[in-house]
Amino acid sequence: MNFDFSADPFQQLDGFVKEAAERGLKDPNAMALATVSEDGKPSVRIVLYKGLIRGGFSFYTNYEGRKGRELAGNPFASLCFFWPTMDLQIRVEGKTAPLTRAESEAYFKTRPRLSQIGAWASHQSETISGTDELQAQVDEVDKRFQGQDIPCPPHWGGFHLIPSAIEFWFNRNGRLHERFCFLREGNDWKRLMKSP
Repeated sequence: MNFDFSADPFQQLDGFVKEAAERGLKDPNAMALATVSEDGKPSVRIVLYKGLIRGGFSFYTNYEGRKGRELAGNPFASLCFFWPTMDLQIRVEGKTAPLTRAESEAYFKTRPRLSQIGAWASHQSETISGTDELQAQVDEVDKRFQGQDIPCPPHWGGFHLIPSAIEFWFNRNGRLHERFCFLREGNDWKRLMKSP
């Protein structure tokens, strides 16, 4: 996909995710999510981008895990997509909000059964004695819901990040990278380039 600085940045980003998938890249929708704790300590981890929902970049998680707690305390976060074989990274900054219960439940139904079981079995970010403990919890949940659909747990669901800034970074020779920035101004985007 060719980059068009005059085009909508959401469409540009979605196009690059699709291109990464078409090239056969592993986890083409993987993105780093950076959050900050209430005492100002940053943390970052990889989550999967699940599409645009109501103008925001969506992802799903356990609300009681570290990232869920941090986003509840401070909704501002950053995302970063990086495809080294495409010489491209995309950075996004903005404010998160939980998705609706209906949105979370609809996505949960599309997940593989083991992933649904894991959402119930894992007490995300809590200390466990080892993998045997986790497997026992998985087996217990599997038995509990045997022969029936697994409902979305109340502590599990989605967020979307509404961007205030999006930057497309293209790797160039001699570290003369191109940085195309979109800054939110009301309902419009201010477009500018930054020096590498």
